Parts: sequence; structure tokens; C-alpha cells
Amino acid sequence: MNKTRIPLILLLNAAGIALFLSWYLPANHGLWFPLDSAIFHFFNHNVGVSRSYTWLLAIINNRAFDACSLLAMGAVMMNFWLKEQSAGRRRIVIIGLVMLLSAVVINQLAQHLMPVKRASPSLSFSGIVKVSDVVSLPTKDASKDSFPGDHGMMLLIFATFMWRYFGRRAFAISLAIFVVFAFPRVMIGAHWFTDIAVGSLTALLVGAPGFC
Repeated sequence: MNKTRIPLILLLNAAGIALFLSWYLPANHGLWFPLDSAIFHFFNHNVGVSRSYTWLLAIINNRAFDACSLLAMGAVMMNFWLKEQSAGRRRIVIIGLVMLLSAVVINQLAQHLMPVKRASPSLSFSGIVKVSDVVSLPTKDASKDSFPGDHGMMLLIFATFMWRYFGRRAFAISLAIFVVFAFPRVMIGAHWFTDIAVGSLTALLVGAPGFC
């Protein structure tokens, strides 16, 4: 590890811890909970009312749509791989392997070390309509333990590696992939907004700097 990067790594780690504590320490998560609640109810109030909207939520939270996120990330990597000669291609393969390893390690550590277990908003509020109660298509609209958002975490790690090794354009594309494929879980109620904005981002800030 480059010693000149240590202060930056420690700063990012501290930012991640501060972010988590800003959510974890206040009673009922302080100002974060009203935001969580407002976002969930904003997206949920038309479920069962608008058939097309309900089906849209079901489709973008189906496992097949999740597979599309892998194809999108693979396409970004392949675009850079095809432009390189043999040495550059080996470098990209190594980057990809390190990225996969870091994603697995960070995800496992976050799941086991963060002292939080909470159900998704679709299981926490009364008087709401779940997509699976209206649509027959298999869809992910609930979780008994939604924190941190593992799907969002993986996509954020991918975006971080793209920024670190391939530049701002690759980062912008990967951020778009993150938004398209991570936030449907928030829209349908399988995750709270803070599962990603706090949980996933905390794991990224604490864990990823040591790998990149």
C-alpha cells in the first residue's frame, strides 16, 4: 500500500463510520427515518391502483432483471478489454478478480459486523399493499433482514473500481448502472433508502479503500 494514500484511506474510513453513527445512534434513526418513510410511501401509494406501475415494479425486481445488471457490468469491462493488447487485457482480468474478491469480503464483513437487523419497509408498515399480493410474477418485494443493501453494495464497489482504474467516464456509466439496478429495491419496498445510502455506502467507505 502506498504510504501517501494512508491519510486518504483513514479519512474515507472515518467518513463511513460517521455516516453510520449518524443513523445508528439517534433514537429511531433521527432525521433518517422520516426520509425513509416518505420515500417508501411515495413509491408504494400507487401499488395496486395503477396496474402498469405495479407490473413495472414487479418486472424490475425480478431475478432476471438482476441478471441484466451483471450483463451491464460485464459489458463495461468488455469494452475496455477489447481495446487493450495482451498486457492490458491481463491487467483488466486481474482488476476484475480483485474486484470480485473485495466485493465478497466487504459484503460478508458488513453483514456480520454491522450491529443491525431490521425488516424491509414492506414488512414494517401497516395498511400498505405489497406488489406480490397483486402480481403473480415472482419478485423481490420484502426482506426480513434488509440492512445493509448487499445488491447496492456490489454495484457501488463496481463503480468505485471503475473510477479508480478506468476514469470518470467509466465511473459515470457505472453510477448509472448503480441507480438503474439498485434503486428498484427501494421503490418496491424490499429495502429502505438508508439500507443503501447508509449501509452500503458505509461498507464501501470503510472497506473498499484498502482494496483499490
